[in-house]
Amino acid sequence: MRINVRVIPRAKINRVEVQPDGVVRVHTTTAPTDGKATADVIKMLARHYGVPKTSIRLIRGETSRDKVFEI
Repeated sequence: MRINVRVIPRAKINRVEVQPDGVVRVHTTTAPTDGKATADVIKMLARHYGVPKTSIRLIRGETSRDKVFEI
């Protein structure tokens, strides 16, 4: 399954919210340096969907706020 994710770095709290149009918005308190925010997003998506972190793979958007992940 592929999901489109919009990342909001440096947020006040960590949270995952699913929009009505299917886009997942992930708010993370981590700064977007050296891939730390992306790693944090993978952890939060794994917890949200109930899967191990190793089953989530980044398809597109390594340095972008708009990312595509495959679960």
